[in-house]
Amino acid sequence: MALSNSQYEAITKKYERTRDINRVLVENRRDEVYRTIPGFRELADSVSSLSVSAARRMLEGDSLAPEHLHQQLQEITSRQKKLLAQYGFSADYLEPVYTCADCRDTGYIIASDGTREKCYCFRQEEIRLLYSQSHIQDMIEQENFSTLSYQYYQGDDLRRFEAAVQLSRKFIQNFGNDCQNLFFYGTVGTGKSFLSGCIARELLQQGRSVIYFSAAGLFDTLARYSFDLKSKSLLYDFCEDLYGCDLLIIDDLGTETTNSFITSQLFSCLNERHLRGSSTLISTNLTLEELRDRYSDRIFSRITSHFTLCKLTGADIRILKKRLAKEIYTTA
Repeated sequence: MALSNSQYEAITKKYERTRDINRVLVENRRDEVYRTIPGFRELADSVSSLSVSAARRMLEGDSLAPEHLHQQLQEITSRQKKLLAQYGFSADYLEPVYTCADCRDTGYIIASDGTREKCYCFRQEEIRLLYSQSHIQDMIEQENFSTLSYQYYQGDDLRRFEAAVQLSRKFIQNFGNDCQNLFFYGTVGTGKSFLSGCIARELLQQGRSVIYFSAAGLFDTLARYSFDLKSKSLLYDFCEDLYGCDLLIIDDLGTETTNSFITSQLFSCLNERHLRGSSTLISTNLTLEELRDRYSDRIFSRITSHFTLCKLTGADIRILKKRLAKEIYTTA
């Protein structure tokens, strides 16, 4: 879907703020270096005077002026790096700072054919605005590999969760090398959505485009655009984003009210993403038998043949956490 003018302006203003913040950071670093390292400011100031002098000699017909200037600037750069190292600064301490090095915080890059196109960071910001991704943003702040714990698992449940963690890490490591899909299934509250969040966070940090939907939210959106004649163009744009993003996460499959429309839309989504070589991650509390009975044979076959299946079992961790918190409170 296309951004509204206000949404586009919000993104561009965010880039402006980012550039301002990073520019001030570099200016503060420069002031710190000037205060700390004697003679560094003079070295920096000499660059402009040397450039002016070289330009004057070029106008006077000195053909060697550019080469001499290049050598002098290299010497100054070398001396600056040595001084920075001598006083405990990194060699790139005064280099420009970019939150996104690819587009240099402009939101746009130059493609191989010379055209100007949106950077992946701009694209992910679009996704965040267009598809209300605040839920996943909030989720991945709390649920990521840094907060991962094995303490709520035992026996076979623990071994399954350990295997699922390793599978998730491998999925991230190999992402983009080939089309891979994951299907987390099993009992309620055993870490399926948690691992989905871990994967989403890592891929977002790599600059991948990730769209997250609960199954109910996804099919509600598809139905709203499909049955409104005025929304045909929105439906087309939505499907292009849905089929083309690097990773689509469908959480809690089976919680939606299933009918023929939803079944056909789910198959179309899975099939189109497979044809485009785009990865999909699905989590569900359904068993494989329930998945087969609830959806069409085509969907069951598509998932079991093109997805890596990963079963998680055990007690509901959310209930265990509440019980533990209550015990701590009552004994405090």
